[in-house]
Amino acid sequence: MATFRIEHDFLGEKEISNDCYYGVQTMRAKENFDITGIPIGSEPHFIKAFGHVKKAAALANRDLGILDAKKAEAIAYACDRLIAGEFADQFISDLIQGGAGTSTNMNANEVIANLGLEYMGYKKGEYIHLHPNNDVNLSQSTNDAYPTAFRLATYMKIETFAKALEQLQKAFYDKGVEFSNVLKMGRTQLQDAVPMTLGQEFNAFATTLGEDIMRIREAELLITEVNMGATAIGTGVNAPEGYAALCVKYLAEISNVPVILAADLIEATYDTGAFVQLSGTLKRSAIKLSKICNDLRLLSSGPRCGLNEINLPAMQPGSSIMPGKVNPVMPELMNQTCFYVIGADLTVTMAAEAGQLQLNVMEPVIGMALFTSLQYLTKACHALREKCIVGITANVEHSKNLVMQSIGIVTQLNPILGYEECSSIAKEALKTGKSIYEIVVKEKQLITQAKWDEIYSIENLIHPRFIAH
Repeated sequence: MATFRIEHDFLGEKEISNDCYYGVQTMRAKENFDITGIPIGSEPHFIKAFGHVKKAAALANRDLGILDAKKAEAIAYACDRLIAGEFADQFISDLIQGGAGTSTNMNANEVIANLGLEYMGYKKGEYIHLHPNNDVNLSQSTNDAYPTAFRLATYMKIETFAKALEQLQKAFYDKGVEFSNVLKMGRTQLQDAVPMTLGQEFNAFATTLGEDIMRIREAELLITEVNMGATAIGTGVNAPEGYAALCVKYLAEISNVPVILAADLIEATYDTGAFVQLSGTLKRSAIKLSKICNDLRLLSSGPRCGLNEINLPAMQPGSSIMPGKVNPVMPELMNQTCFYVIGADLTVTMAAEAGQLQLNVMEPVIGMALFTSLQYLTKACHALREKCIVGITANVEHSKNLVMQSIGIVTQLNPILGYEECSSIAKEALKTGKSIYEIVVKEKQLITQAKWDEIYSIENLIHPRFIAH
């Protein structure tokens, strides 16, 4: 039979199960903010980040002589257990909540206090010995502890996403090497343009992702500036002199994240510009990834009545009515993930704009938007790489035949025959169905067979050089 303890805050008393490490304020949050059904405990980096923040604060407060060493030791012990990944199920506050993250901060304070109490030999709820506000939250406010933990967690998730994107980039580079001699037709506006290789196409995919990896790393640096020590609005009220710098020093050492203290803590307490920058960078990545997947779907379209230049791995039956149909499900998965991220960017934009005076109370929804975007993109990059890109094969002869039957190859004759003559040849080929070769070499004898062979050699089509008369 479950036993209960009575906890109180200034609104009154509540029964809390003795199985729970959270307390009365967390329980109120659970009752008030049941919106997404996604608890903060589902974000392990966030919980670990709070462990880092609260431990750094406790050590700084100890060093400055305002927190008893035994209490600091108990807090550090509790934080270490959170950092190790334990007790995530005790973080039950919803990701979206009112109060600028106060419920999340108190959820952490209560769990840490009760873990610390047990370490000290006391029972949960005996806060006279270790108090969630007076001790665990000493020299802090939600307004600096929450954003700092948010930034730490975001940094960790950026690292994970950047590595996933780097692995995806390498998969495209590897395919670029594999397909380096596969001739195909380049297209602009979905119309035949000029020849290229499939390797060049896949190498370009890798290059464009590389550009985004650099942008993500730049945005990551902005996340490392924290306002720890700002307390309520940036004035540092209730924090001892030297606390901010010392706390951030400990935080960098404990977390291995290169955090730095913001120069202007008033500005840093309400500013969400780094989150806007990161969100915009994620949107940029999402747009590029979605574009690449659009191309993969086009290149694999058919197989008999489409481009059919590449084959995507068959992952599952594609229809409940059409036998044998296989769909490009992994690119479609990435497309839809990207649509979500693009939409989440608008959420971040509106939430960042909604800040008023000395605080932006909308950071919880910014956090949810960025956490989910980073998580979904990371998973989608792994899925696309493992279940699609590495298994793509090329239809070499089919792609080559499309090139040689294309009207687009007449472009190579511009330096010799001129634009007007080439336009006339293209028009005739389109009208009659004849190949450019038939018209130019066989019928009109505008160039010799030798010149044709020189211009339309595989090497020259892949790496074109200027050839005149």
